[in-house]
Parts: sequence; C-alpha cells; structure tokens
Amino acid sequence: MKSLTTILLLVLSNAFMTLAWYGHLKFGEWKGIAKWGLFGLIVISWGIAFFEYCFQVPANRIGFSGTGGPFSLVQLKVLQEVITLVVFVVFSVIFFKNETFSSNHLIGFIFLVLAVYFIFKG
Repeated sequence: MKSLTTILLLVLSNAFMTLAWYGHLKFGEWKGIAKWGLFGLIVISWGIAFFEYCFQVPANRIGFSGTGGPFSLVQLKVLQEVITLVVFVVFSVIFFKNETFSSNHLIGFIFLVLAVYFIFKG
C-alpha cells in the first residue's frame, strides 16, 4: 500500500511541478495575467510549487526505506524522474498542442524505463 500511495503522491506532486515550471508559458496568454510581467509569473509559479511540495515531501517520507517505506533513495529518485516525464508528456499534449514528439523522444523514454527496470532489479 505504501508503494501505491508514494506513486500517487508523486504523480500529484509532478502535476503541480510541471504546471509551475511550464504553465507560465501559457499564463501569459490569459487576459490580466499578461500585464503582471515576469515577476508576477514567478510569484504565481512559486505559489503553485508550494502544492508540489505538499505532495512531494509526504511521498518521499512514506516511500523511503529509511522511514519505513518500500523504496531505496535511488529507487525513489528514478521512479520520480519517470513519473515526471510521463506527466510532462501528458501536460505537453494537452496544453502545448503545437509541440511534437519524435522517435528520438520515444527512444529516450524507453531508456528511462529501462533505467527503472535495472535500478529495481538489484
């Protein structure tokens, strides 16, 4: 159960992280927000990133073997990176319809999945 809880919290954390890191590229298109300038976008992104940490910190505490969880530190990190990529791809497809993914992106993603396999195998 801790494994699933950790993964779900990391997915939620990464959804907020991706929105904070890349959402501002779209926020500028919204009326009113565009006039806030760069500082306003930084403040909005920082506010969104707060919620990332509200999910990320518990995910790592629940998931880390040193605090009673099922994953080593390295396993947690690699798992988080793959979740980040999956969330980013979904985010990009939904919000940045003009961005395209090519075969080299797919190959890189496959290598990351293989990294997870090898990290968890040992």
